[in-house]
Amino acid sequence: MRNWFKRKKKSTDKMDSIAKRWKLLSGKNNWEGLLDPLDHDLRRYIIHYGEMAQASYDNFNSDRASKNAGNFRYSKNHLFAKVGLEKGNLFKYRVTKYLYATSSIQVPEAFIVKSLSRESWSKESNWIGFIAVVTDEGKTILGRREILISWRGTVQTLDWVDDLDCFQVPAPKIFRGNTDPEVHRGWYSIYTSDDARSPLNKTSARDQVLEEVTRLVEEYKHEEISITITGHSMGAAVGTLNAIDIVANGFNKPRDKGMTSGCLVTAFLFASPRVGDSNFRNAFSKLENLRILRVSNAFDIIPNYPMVDYSEIGVELAIDTTKSNYLKVPGDVRSWHSLEAHMHGVAGFQGAKGGFKLEVQRDISLVNKHLDALKDEYCVPSSWWVEKNNGMVQQDDGSWNLMDHEDDDDSTYT
Repeated sequence: MRNWFKRKKKSTDKMDSIAKRWKLLSGKNNWEGLLDPLDHDLRRYIIHYGEMAQASYDNFNSDRASKNAGNFRYSKNHLFAKVGLEKGNLFKYRVTKYLYATSSIQVPEAFIVKSLSRESWSKESNWIGFIAVVTDEGKTILGRREILISWRGTVQTLDWVDDLDCFQVPAPKIFRGNTDPEVHRGWYSIYTSDDARSPLNKTSARDQVLEEVTRLVEEYKHEEISITITGHSMGAAVGTLNAIDIVANGFNKPRDKGMTSGCLVTAFLFASPRVGDSNFRNAFSKLENLRILRVSNAFDIIPNYPMVDYSEIGVELAIDTTKSNYLKVPGDVRSWHSLEAHMHGVAGFQGAKGGFKLEVQRDISLVNKHLDALKDEYCVPSSWWVEKNNGMVQQDDGSWNLMDHEDDDDSTYT
């Protein structure tokens, strides 16, 4: 969250309301009365979680020419500084775990990116996101100790809409053996698959995230805590399964038998495809302490996919970025689906009364990080977010090597 306020003290004063209202902002009352007009604190809150989802994109190496394609770029300790979420950002976290996923079924290249190099870091797995916990400093701003899970979405292409089947499968791992709710086979496979050949996915993404959530809930059981999940596109779909899984199986509760109540679990999801059938929706509706807010853009096709035999869950916040006087009109499928464009829309969309006015002074240049969506008059280069020299680093002897991956202390591959 950058360029919000001119002075840090003024920023802190304005953020006090988030600490006081965090349960309402996290959906305790299903965001009743906060969506139209969109509450000012909620705008900032949603954008914050959008930026945490964007961090999982900006940390991902999707260059197939690299042996590190499909892996992370930056170590856990450097993540937020490297993706531009350290300066001017009052929300402070430390990353505790990186997550990896594979799939037991064939999925499009947009989901599981594979390197062209014979020296590929992995043939089976992709880096899929991270878990972070709010620091003591950040706790003052957010009003509680938050455990945050960010799931990476697809790479930019939208070809996967045509490439992925809509076949449904039961999800007994999530619903405690109940096979009535059915979910999208692709999302379920990415979330639950393991692979004995992969050092990083001998356990599934599901097992990795639940193990870490269990550890953190136990570590902070004597504090007020919450769990927040965020993701965009595929990350939103997997995040939906993850959020439901945590509550359905009681991972939002400490292991002490005397502590029976679970903490609030909230998912802020952007451009989410549909995940399951009507039985899935019914099972979701019976879960306590779980809230889902879906942000959807008017012309984005992904929230309408799949169109047959799938049900929407949670609360929808509908925006329309074509109302923005900063963006090229009418835009295209990429700009309508873009996470950065969604955050721009949340910052200024005026709801049912129409129009667009930036209520949160978020830097408009961020819209062009990976797009050419801003009007030319703003003189912001298109797709300006690039790794310096595409990761090529000159050596002392004058030669150039591709160095696009930082070692991490608990990484199997360095």
